Amino acid sequence: MAFNKLKKALGLGDDNISELTEDEFYTMTDKERREEDGTGNRMFLVEPRAYSESQTIADHLKKRNSVVVNMKRVTSDQAKRIIDFLTGTIYAIGGDLQKLGNGIYLCTPKNVSVQGKMSEEGDSQKTKKIDDEIEF
Repeated sequence: MAFNKLKKALGLGDDNISELTEDEFYTMTDKERREEDGTGNRMFLVEPRAYSESQTIADHLKKRNSVVVNMKRVTSDQAKRIIDFLTGTIYAIGGDLQKLGNGIYLCTPKNVSVQGKMSEEGDSQKTKKIDDEIEF
């Protein structure tokens, strides 16, 4: 790409920048283009078995990918440590963490916008009460 070639010529770019001709760039699929420029846009489903897998999840987030984490294979103490680690990572990258269900969390980087929220199981009674109070 011309911009990358210019950056490299001026000594501003990485040595790892691949040099693509315009024809090569425009014949690439969107997926290949995203992989080439490193913008992520993938979603990973992860079931950690130990706290040591927290760093792998954080690495996905740092690469601007979303991660759904299911904590059913770890103890509650390990799950708390993993969530604490991921919360720090998400804070550092400006992302977001949402609880989807019992032990299931959605971790998103800054470039991903999530619309809506999942309600807790106990919230259904509150919602019903509010719905009963509203008159149409």
